[in-house]
Amino acid sequence: MTDHPRIPLAGVIGSPVAHSRSPALHGYWLRRYGIAGAYVPLDIAQADLRDVLAALPKAGFVGCNVTIPHKESVLQIADVVTDRAALIGAANTLIFRKDGKLHADNTDGYGFIANLRQQAPFWAPAAGPAAVFGAGGAARAVVASLLEVGVPEIRLTNRTRPRAEALRAEFGARIVVHDWVQAGAMLEDVATAVNTTSLGMTGKPEFLAPMDALPQTAVVTDLVYTPLKTRFLKTAEEMGCTTVDGLGMLLHQAAPGFERWFGQRPEVDAETRAAVLAG
Repeated sequence: MTDHPRIPLAGVIGSPVAHSRSPALHGYWLRRYGIAGAYVPLDIAQADLRDVLAALPKAGFVGCNVTIPHKESVLQIADVVTDRAALIGAANTLIFRKDGKLHADNTDGYGFIANLRQQAPFWAPAAGPAAVFGAGGAARAVVASLLEVGVPEIRLTNRTRPRAEALRAEFGARIVVHDWVQAGAMLEDVATAVNTTSLGMTGKPEFLAPMDALPQTAVVTDLVYTPLKTRFLKTAEEMGCTTVDGLGMLLHQAAPGFERWFGQRPEVDAETRAAVLAG
């Protein structure tokens, strides 16, 4: 009788997850590097999350990504939580360690910064303030990463001001909160502008805040990647700004998890983008 090595499995847990591009991305990398493994979508109800996470390692899973609505809940279940996941208050990457412990991390901020550096290599975080639209879970990762790389001031706005105030209370005096109705004014002299809201996403309302004050020198990025070029990015591009779409953040945030699970650091390049867009 032959002992077969166990094929490593990974996946993305959420509800719903049918829309996720992560299976196409990880599947492409597995094929590209000739790795015997699999990555699958796992639609798991909130009530079943703890039981499923306990069972997955027994089925051969080495880890998984986590998306809405479980990114906060997994922190209560994990045995080990990284500092950045704790700071952001959410995890997107889980590792089932060999010692039986569940390790939770957040690579969203890493993916956000890596995407900016790849698509706008001249981007200088310290060159001026950043304007951030939205104060949800994605904004927390963006704000934490911008502060870490040296952005001197973050002008933050959200449709419900208390959420933005809560981020300021948590992240400190470099956050300046602006009312949503006056959001356009906070774009004056910024070096970076970021939309972290779902506005502009396919099926959602458009981003309508005025952008007249946006300097031509700003680097502008949108976390939305369906469509790739949102109205927010189109307007900035027409004004002469450098724009960075949100797909690269998805690709870059996935790389650390893939490396931990399958032992290969994947390359994020034009071929990877094409494969995910086709998938």
